[in-house]
Amino acid sequence: MSMEIDSTVPLPAIRATTAATILCYNCGAPIDGTQAAGALCSDCLKLTVDITSGIERDSVLFMCRDCDRWLSPPTSWVVAPPESRELLALCLRRLRGLSKSRIIDASFIWTEPHSRRVKLKITVQQEAFQGTILQQTFDVEFVQQYKQCPDCQKSYTHNTWRAVVQVRQKVPHKRTFLYLEQLILKQGAHKDTINIKEVGNGIDFYFAARNHAEKFVDFLSSVAPVRTKKAQELISQDVHTSTKSYKFTFSCELVPICKDDLVALPVKLAKQIGNISPLTLCYRVGTAVNLLDPNTMQIADLSTPIYWRAPFPPLADVQDLVEFIVMDIEPLGQQQGRFVFAEATIARASDLGVNDTTYLVRTHLGAILHPGDSVKGYHLSGTQFNNDNFEALQESKQSGTIPDVVLVKKVYPARRKNKSRNWKLKRMGREESEMKPRKQDADREAVDYEQFLQDLEADPELREGLKMYRNQDAVQPTAMSEMETDGEEDEGLQIPMEQLIDEMEDMGMEDEE
Repeated sequence: MSMEIDSTVPLPAIRATTAATILCYNCGAPIDGTQAAGALCSDCLKLTVDITSGIERDSVLFMCRDCDRWLSPPTSWVVAPPESRELLALCLRRLRGLSKSRIIDASFIWTEPHSRRVKLKITVQQEAFQGTILQQTFDVEFVQQYKQCPDCQKSYTHNTWRAVVQVRQKVPHKRTFLYLEQLILKQGAHKDTINIKEVGNGIDFYFAARNHAEKFVDFLSSVAPVRTKKAQELISQDVHTSTKSYKFTFSCELVPICKDDLVALPVKLAKQIGNISPLTLCYRVGTAVNLLDPNTMQIADLSTPIYWRAPFPPLADVQDLVEFIVMDIEPLGQQQGRFVFAEATIARASDLGVNDTTYLVRTHLGAILHPGDSVKGYHLSGTQFNNDNFEALQESKQSGTIPDVVLVKKVYPARRKNKSRNWKLKRMGREESEMKPRKQDADREAVDYEQFLQDLEADPELREGLKMYRNQDAVQPTAMSEMETDGEEDEGLQIPMEQLIDEMEDMGMEDEE
């Protein structure tokens, strides 16, 4: 039995296009039935199908009126200025049903600031039928309501902080904390603090979290010679879950040796750190104490761990400085950084016109001293010190190396009252006591701050790590006053303008950080 196979029929290569085959069931317009979705024309499809029906048209935004932060569910609080990208993202996350559509555009609609309303105009795309995508625009309105954040709730209770860093230094002045304050401001190390309180011999920094306090302690250890101790106090305990809540206290004690202090080292320690003379001058304090021997220009570094093994106080501080007048000075040629070795003939300022006593001393200030200048130093001859290290030095074989006078720094003429500085410093905001400080305390703080500003003007190395700003409100003297006081002020106290920062640039007005 044989099977017959039909011959193949050739098909046309290109099928002719068909015209409208059906009518729109809504308006009766002729449409192509092979491409129409749901037997609707494009106009009726736009009018009858709403792809935004599952998206909320109104919602609520919670804002803390104390810190101006917005609630980002479930528990986060974010900073979002009005009509910012952050606030727009927060509003879009609050809308239910928006995840099923594709967002094409979103923008704010202007509302009155006091209306407590936030309106958005949103454009979305979504597939209505198979092969058909619709794009529609709609408005959403948010109602702004107030809700206090947990951080602001804590600020109204007694348990406002979780960790505190107590920075202390046992010295009679505040110059170290003034310098430390500028370092903190430059690095922004105080950004996580919730309160800063000044106490008798230091400053307390309060934090809401333990890790913020530990980060601040690490910063202090990287810029200053400190010794840190840690303590914790139990606040509450849940006996069912064994959950405990602690308060942490970090005690940071700074080395009580400051710049320009006279230091009498133990003889054994002086040999260990480079066989330097036991009687030295502190010329800089960083992560270690930098010492200088004015008689030989030898320098040495006293590290923090070595000092705290057997701590000792300085022999004399800046309150013991005596003013001298330079009668003659001769450089000896040796140089150590910015210091130049020289021999100077000096006389005490109070002895002028009384006696002819002069002193021949060696000094490291040969680069800035000239005959007739005033200089401050420590007068050792005839002075009694209650210091064990100095008494051991007097009884040792090196007693002959003790000079009569140790010169410390040059004295510049006082600034004229009608001329202010062309630069200024920023200060940290801190909690002030309800009781006004005593007049003598306020005067002492003003003297310490003025002395700190003069040290910055005279020492380029000291101001390298600080931010100094141009003082736009500086009052310049008139031409007549400049002629009257010409030559009275030393040019060494002038800070170049290229080392100063404009406040607007530091705020990031040109390039946001």
